[in-house]
Amino acid sequence: MTTLFPTPLSASPIEILLVEDSEPDIHLTREAFSEAGIANTLHIARDGVEALELLRCCPDRPRIPRPDVILLDINMPRMNGLELLEELKRDPDLMTIPVIMLTTSQAEEDVLRSYQAYAASYVVKPVEFDRFYEAIRALGRYMLTIVRPPGPGETGGPPPAQ
Repeated sequence: MTTLFPTPLSASPIEILLVEDSEPDIHLTREAFSEAGIANTLHIARDGVEALELLRCCPDRPRIPRPDVILLDINMPRMNGLELLEELKRDPDLMTIPVIMLTTSQAEEDVLRSYQAYAASYVVKPVEFDRFYEAIRALGRYMLTIVRPPGPGETGGPPPAQ
């Protein structure tokens, strides 16, 4: 978990879960958020199985705070990003967390499957750091100034019994 410095964009850090198996891409994402001055707490899961363990109660691992957004790669071991996305959107407690696909895949099938499984956005990771930095910066501004994510207690589950 990494906490980056607050900026004028946000009074308090946002919770981000990055689901990514590539160490260089994890490093670039951390660096891009830091360089862009986007206040966040960045949690890392290296595949879909680990992400679910972080999001749900697990006996051997503490649960992370509910993310404001999940940045999700597609090509990962054990459980890939599309499988995780489908699982998240079936879970009443997790289905309202916005999921942004952040991947190198430009395959039309991956784009279509992501949106069919209710991804909020699909962003192709640029290879060059300068372009990647700009993409993360734009993503951060989008998340902090335009989007209103569900608040605490706002899940897609049934309303409480009265």
